[in-house]
Amino acid sequence: MVRSKFSPSVFHPFVFFVVFLSVFFLLAHRFSVDSQHPSSPRVVVDQNEYANILVTYVYDGDTIKLSNGEKIRLEGIDTPESRKNNKLLRDAKRSHQDVDEILRMGRAASEYVKSLLTDRRVRLEFDIQQRDKYGRLLAYVYRLDDGLFINQEIIKNGYAYPLTIPPNLRYADRFKEFFREARKQGLGLWGKVS
Repeated sequence: MVRSKFSPSVFHPFVFFVVFLSVFFLLAHRFSVDSQHPSSPRVVVDQNEYANILVTYVYDGDTIKLSNGEKIRLEGIDTPESRKNNKLLRDAKRSHQDVDEILRMGRAASEYVKSLLTDRRVRLEFDIQQRDKYGRLLAYVYRLDDGLFINQEIIKNGYAYPLTIPPNLRYADRFKEFFREARKQGLGLWGKVS
């Protein structure tokens, strides 16, 4: 009788190792896909919970905190960074702008948004994808007392760039047009901000 190289005592640990690695990579891929698409049907936000809620903190020109503790990323717009962080350095390298200039612009945008939202009640509107990769809710924000569309107001007055990330495209064309007009007229960040 000819004996195989792969006797049961040698083959068993090898099979176990291959099966273990396969399961590990399948699970890792699944969690990776879920984190890239957090708006899957399992994570649907109830719009009614956000029909009348208080803004308690403005982090910067495009991120706020609500009274329920939820962090909201204003959808469709992007303001310059107002704090030193890795994104600030990446933005400076990409745009060839001075870090201090970006910070100055970011602080101006942040102050503008604070003037619009601090201690104000708002309602949120959601697009297709409701959360970003950091777990923040992505929303269009409206002041409750006067219906002011905050995302639009920020870009219309020159304090933000349009940021279009599919599948959330509801106001993309409108925001791009307001951005062009604000730059043309030298509004907000496109004028002289001190």
